[in-house]
Amino acid sequence: MSEFDPKLIETAKTLSEALPYMRRFAGQTFVVKYGGHAMGDERAAANFARDIVLLKQVGINTVVVHGGGPQIGDMLKRLAIRSEFVDGLRVTDKATAEVAEMVLSGTINKQIVTAINGAGGLAVGISGKDAKLIVAKKLERKKKDPGSAIEEVVDLGFVGEPVRVNTRAIEALAKSDLIPVISPIGVGEDGHTYNLNADTAAGAVAGALGASKLIMLTDVRGVLDRAKRLIPRLSPAEARALIADGTISGGMIPKVETCLYAVAEGAGAAHILDGTVPHVLLLEIFTEHGVGTMIELGKGN
Repeated sequence: MSEFDPKLIETAKTLSEALPYMRRFAGQTFVVKYGGHAMGDERAAANFARDIVLLKQVGINTVVVHGGGPQIGDMLKRLAIRSEFVDGLRVTDKATAEVAEMVLSGTINKQIVTAINGAGGLAVGISGKDAKLIVAKKLERKKKDPGSAIEEVVDLGFVGEPVRVNTRAIEALAKSDLIPVISPIGVGEDGHTYNLNADTAAGAVAGALGASKLIMLTDVRGVLDRAKRLIPRLSPAEARALIADGTISGGMIPKVETCLYAVAEGAGAAHILDGTVPHVLLLEIFTEHGVGTMIELGKGN
């Protein structure tokens, strides 16, 4: 009878099974979107940091793009600055934009950098403004007046959308074995600062880099069918059909649309995972079946 702890044998088996995936992905680029709710507690943050360091250690060029909506909301409350939302987007006046940049590019960004460095990595925090990484323009939204059905332009203030991603800075950091951690703050051609949706920013970065994977960490398992069962794989055509028939609804729509955009722009695949699950990145990337939903080009696109 073996004297070895069965748990140790299982750990060794898991590492052995992960080897083909490590070899397959070595030298490739992954963009990981780390969401505000997925970074909920210290243990989850520590697990995330260790996973990012491990990916880098096995030769995967990892780029982190993070959000921080809940944290911005908390700071606005502390400063007694009122904010409102239109279709899920925060109306961002000058004062709100300054708070968003302070929280995203300051507090949150440096917390993530510190966690990754503490886990043995070499992370560098930057925003979309650095080296004109994410050039943005003012986001325009239209809303129908319920009474007249006339469409009106809604002024969201300093909310932007990516126009162009300059990848030179990211590529230079990757060649130096550094891990870029990017806050979703963009700069306009006019020099104005714009608050960007983190999902949208991550999709734009993944597409511009031609990343092998865009990985969206959120607080849901992935795309569910009408019976609430996880759908492991989708083609873009299948995903669009599920949006059209209402299976994909609510807050999942913009996440799936971001994945579709990234794949259309050159990313190899996009994944939606529950970032609250310990080591979910490793489970998705280094196991045969994965644990979330993957959207990739295939037949019938």
